[in-house]
Amino acid sequence: MQRAALFSGGDAQMAAGDLGELLVPYMPTIRVPKSGDRVYKTECAFSYDSPDSEGGLYVCMNTFLGFGREHIERHYRKTGQCVYLHLKRHVIEKVPGASGGALPKRRNATLFLDLETNGDLNSDDFEYEDEAKLVIFPDHYEIALPNIEELPALVTIACDALLSAKSPYRKQEPDSWEEELQASKHAKTLVQLDNGVRIPPSGWKCSKCDLRENLWLNLTDGSVLCGKWFFDGHGGNGHAMEHYKETGYPLAVKLGTITPDGADVYSFDEEEPVLDPHIAKHLAHFGIDMLQMQVTENELRDNDIKPRVSEWEVIQEAGVKLKPMYGPGYTGMKNLGNSCYLNAVMQAIFSIPEFQRAYVGNLPRIFDYSPLDPTQDFNTQMAKLGHGLLSGQYSKPPVKSELIEQVMKEEHKPQQNGISPRMFKAFISKGHPEFSSNRQQDAREFFLHLINLVERNSVGSENPSDVFRFLVEERTQCCQSRKVRYTERVDYIMQLPVAMEAATNKDELIAYELKRREAEAARRPPPELVRAKIPFSACLQAFSEPSNVEDFWSSALQAKSAGVKTSRFVSFPEYLVVQIKKFTFGLDWIPKKLDVSVDMPDFLDISHLRARGLQPGEEELPDIAPPIVIPDDPKVDEIRLLYFRRSFLVALDIDESSVMQLAEMGFPLEACRKAVYYTGNLGAEVAFNWIIAHMEEPDFAEPLVIPAFGEVSSSGAAAFGAVGLDNQPPEEMVAIIISMGFQRNLAIQALKATNNNLERALEWIFSHPELEEENEPALDMMNMENNANANILAETGLEGPRIKDGSGRYELFGFISHMGTSTMSGHYVCHLKKEGRWVIYNDLRVCASERPPKDLGYIYFYHRIPS
Repeated sequence: MQRAALFSGGDAQMAAGDLGELLVPYMPTIRVPKSGDRVYKTECAFSYDSPDSEGGLYVCMNTFLGFGREHIERHYRKTGQCVYLHLKRHVIEKVPGASGGALPKRRNATLFLDLETNGDLNSDDFEYEDEAKLVIFPDHYEIALPNIEELPALVTIACDALLSAKSPYRKQEPDSWEEELQASKHAKTLVQLDNGVRIPPSGWKCSKCDLRENLWLNLTDGSVLCGKWFFDGHGGNGHAMEHYKETGYPLAVKLGTITPDGADVYSFDEEEPVLDPHIAKHLAHFGIDMLQMQVTENELRDNDIKPRVSEWEVIQEAGVKLKPMYGPGYTGMKNLGNSCYLNAVMQAIFSIPEFQRAYVGNLPRIFDYSPLDPTQDFNTQMAKLGHGLLSGQYSKPPVKSELIEQVMKEEHKPQQNGISPRMFKAFISKGHPEFSSNRQQDAREFFLHLINLVERNSVGSENPSDVFRFLVEERTQCCQSRKVRYTERVDYIMQLPVAMEAATNKDELIAYELKRREAEAARRPPPELVRAKIPFSACLQAFSEPSNVEDFWSSALQAKSAGVKTSRFVSFPEYLVVQIKKFTFGLDWIPKKLDVSVDMPDFLDISHLRARGLQPGEEELPDIAPPIVIPDDPKVDEIRLLYFRRSFLVALDIDESSVMQLAEMGFPLEACRKAVYYTGNLGAEVAFNWIIAHMEEPDFAEPLVIPAFGEVSSSGAAAFGAVGLDNQPPEEMVAIIISMGFQRNLAIQALKATNNNLERALEWIFSHPELEEENEPALDMMNMENNANANILAETGLEGPRIKDGSGRYELFGFISHMGTSTMSGHYVCHLKKEGRWVIYNDLRVCASERPPKDLGYIYFYHRIPS
């Protein structure tokens, strides 16, 4: 009997022996998933196809990678793997008279536990039917499952293990974002008291204390109480938990997190964050409309629309009928649980042609040359995400009702609108303590983290992150001697301070603050918000003005003195990213946000900020390192010695108590660890000063890399003055060698020759005694070469960073806005200008923007205007 005939359909049956014989050649390639194996049975490695897709999903029985119908042949050709488990979910119309339910019924409920249900389907009319079968390539022979009696035992065990395997995005750590939220067992049967409670849109306060932050609404009786458990670290008195212990009312929603897309819900009984599929109904019971009472076009005229004050309403354009957008470039992204910062940044990134060309334009080549596990390859996952956002394949308008009726008579073919970036987030955040968590993050920090990964994984001559890179000239001047020093550094973001003193509505702000305090004292609702209006020109002026340099040591005076620093642009990038520095620290050291309105311009000219270098009449500060002062107090001397040893020589144990003190203030955990490490475990107060001094650095929240014996990490160097473009060694290391009796130029030469390894530098000096007398000419030549390299840096692109200089005139094309009180909580939304109109990207919702809130943005994207 020929194999083709065995799978030709009809009533033909294959004997058990024939099936075993067919599978014998492939048995060595079939594996049973073990603990630790990642099984991708819900998503293709190259696309966002799933078992819900028309072609289903093929899971390799050897690597456990999933592939859509479009990509399965590529994996077969590359690996030679022949046996795949094909998974397909069907949505069919229920037989008349069949029982309904709150969720669509699954006929094979044990197959796809990790798949989500389609909320657009009426569960009373449709149900799921899951199908699994083995497929053997290249001839596409199919074996329907379950087929326990006829299949070899190994194959049966492998199929069962694969089907029951947990999602690869789940972790053991309870705080991991990949521990996906599950629907609460109380959601469907939750009892809500008819007590007449109505929750106002603002002015909330704990009913048992005076706290106005970290407030939770009990979904049974409408009590508003403070929490103390997770998410933003603001703390509280735990009254929400006490209320549960007294009443047993299990579910609470965090006020301030409610959006049209959902809210943060916690189950006291289940002791974890949960999903509430009926959250809209539960909130409506207390007068809260999740959609913020969006009206139809015929109900209100433009001049009838009520003024929007809350930034949540303004930024999300609530109260305005927004037209959904579909097609290429208008694809939404699912919020995986406080992942809106990632969604907003990636939407902006893939609106830039250079990133589109680098990843989507090179998609066939990237996919063809991807490693055997494409889920762990940065370029593959970037190309996958870019294609998902730009192809339009996952952003199609809903089918008209009459067509749905015709289709549903046979089988519903679900349309996937939007993509779920689980695989991308799992990879890009791997090893990062903040981005791999389920906590809200700073979009600016994630942008810099992404740029770092793009830099490290750029293939070929094109590096799309070049469009953001620019050189900054920093001019430091000694106020007493008037001498100057010029240095250069690379940056990717222009950070503008908020010039609060320049607010144009100061009288209104004073009156509002008085009314707010009176209302708070009288326990009345707060007055209508008055937001500070800051001219953009004032922020730009504040950026260009000199700033004081703390603890400045003047090499001209060889003593500490007052110093000022100004920053200018050596080059202007192709795309200018501007951050409004809205986040600051309150008296309690908790990061807070300045709720201000800045009149950001559509067209920006910063040509006047072009660096000019050393000017005629200016005298440079001498290149002399500060001396090491050995104090008389032996205890202080011991601390200083410990400091140097720990900073440069040994990998000390980190004082975790100090780390936790800083983390409780709201700083990223990894930044706290670095602060304690680089300050030699001298206490939380010293580490706090380090944090304040290094908050704006791109790698502020990057994981700590403890150097090996005698080495200095980049962050360690930054603690004593960053290494310049000419790769000058840290001055403190130079000073240590000088203190041993060696000349300064020899110390610099030794450290450069050994990549700033202190121990090896000393060995290098002892092995080159002839250089002690001859090193002056050599050092002069080396300095000349370094200066020459710095001068031709922007022209050649061969030495140092790659710079794309040009005009300083720009046009606004996008901005990311933040809602909430700090970077640790809230929500991000992205607005982009496409085809001459503004579009709002609010996670899965992509709509034409009617009133883009350009004055409330956090990060702005400008494109250079061609000269």
